[in-house]
Amino acid sequence: MSEIRVRIAPSPSGFLHVGTARTAIINWLYARSQGGKFILRIEDTDVTRSSKEMVAAIIDSLKWLGLDWDEGPYFQSERMDMYARYVEKLLASGNAYRCFCTTDELHAKRQAAEKNKTDYKYDRTCLRLTPEAIKKKLDAGVPYVVRVKVPDADETAYDDMVYGRMVKKNRDIEDFVVCRQDGWPLYNFCVVVDDHEMGITDVIRGNDHQTNTFKQIILYDALALPKPRFGHLPLILDERKKKVSKRDAAANASDYDTQGFLPEAVVNYLALLGWSSKDDREIFSVPELIEAFDINGVGKANAIFDFVKMRHVNAEHIRRKTNHELAVLVAPLMVRAGVYTKYGLETRWRYLMDVVGLLKERATVLGDFVERGEYFFQSPVSYDSDGAKKYFTAQSAEWLEALAGLLETLEPFSHDKIEESLKGLAEKFDIKTGQLIHPTRLAVTGTTAGPGLYEILEALGREEAVKRLRDAARHIREKVTIG
Repeated sequence: MSEIRVRIAPSPSGFLHVGTARTAIINWLYARSQGGKFILRIEDTDVTRSSKEMVAAIIDSLKWLGLDWDEGPYFQSERMDMYARYVEKLLASGNAYRCFCTTDELHAKRQAAEKNKTDYKYDRTCLRLTPEAIKKKLDAGVPYVVRVKVPDADETAYDDMVYGRMVKKNRDIEDFVVCRQDGWPLYNFCVVVDDHEMGITDVIRGNDHQTNTFKQIILYDALALPKPRFGHLPLILDERKKKVSKRDAAANASDYDTQGFLPEAVVNYLALLGWSSKDDREIFSVPELIEAFDINGVGKANAIFDFVKMRHVNAEHIRRKTNHELAVLVAPLMVRAGVYTKYGLETRWRYLMDVVGLLKERATVLGDFVERGEYFFQSPVSYDSDGAKKYFTAQSAEWLEALAGLLETLEPFSHDKIEESLKGLAEKFDIKTGQLIHPTRLAVTGTTAGPGLYEILEALGREEAVKRLRDAARHIREKVTIG
């Protein structure tokens, strides 16, 4: 068997779409699992919609996902001379012809078909032109497109790697255009030429390309070129079971980085949209994905994109990371959010590692470390209103002040000793431990939920913990007095 060669060929008319990202991931996994090559091609022949900025954005997104390519990027816009030679080859073989029909003439034919309630298909008017008539039009400079002559054979068929035998009647395929009047080749033609020239062995893409595949097979045969294997991936649908459009929040894979997702988690989740492993596992590292990947695991049913599920997968990958790895990722977010300074984080790196270690069991995206960990770096400027109504009372102010006094001289200032002191104080006041834990948590964090209280107090340190307890006690007394 020859070396596996696959490609991803995005169009730079927008950011990296989630469907294109998933296709890239499946192709990359297939190549890596088979010891093959993964090739990047930029399909930028649509000059009115393509831009260098989008090319850069797509490449950056692929790099962020970790999808390294072995060849490329190749740009179709730099291969026009080659396409022109293949067009001439098609015309010389008689498998394509020049069509001089004007836009108005074609429009009139379509309207006539609609009036007669029949499906429109080009009627091959120009295929019947004599060589003399063609020469006369060429000499007169009459513009033309190039159409492929669909074979008279009954059908076109191929064996899909996912869907099995696929067949289409040739009578349902019109003589399609492969080159416009301005000389620019069209998508189906460029794809065939490029895939052949690049030695692509397997074309794996979304099943919305199945119609194109029949036309491309006709082109392979017309050019007498060997055909690659074809495999079509199920579509990615939104929760309404409609194809994810470019306007959907999930559509732009380039946004996942700023939304706090880990690249390996995104690769993991998107790979599962249409593919499953033999053991039905869901959480994979990238090396584990490569080892487990089998193209036969791709299913036919369309996949539903679920942000909740992707956050779950991301949370699992967060928990797999070491505290140091997470601190490296979280530190810039802390600085950007103004929670802490770059200098402060550099001088308290061990502290940051301890903080992310406390928070990572509850984090689903990287932003959670900033949102839920702010109180580790800044004293609360306010307290959860519902929590304050429930837990901040005249009695709790007395308890907090007493706890501050205990912690001020506690040795060592450790998890176990803090727990022992708090429980002892609860016994002294003849209250349940929870009655002291809740106002204490609110006092030092400003919130009613989070990691274990004793871990929080230990991480904050004696001085900061005592200060916050007394600040909260003072706040309560002022509120009670005002009230």
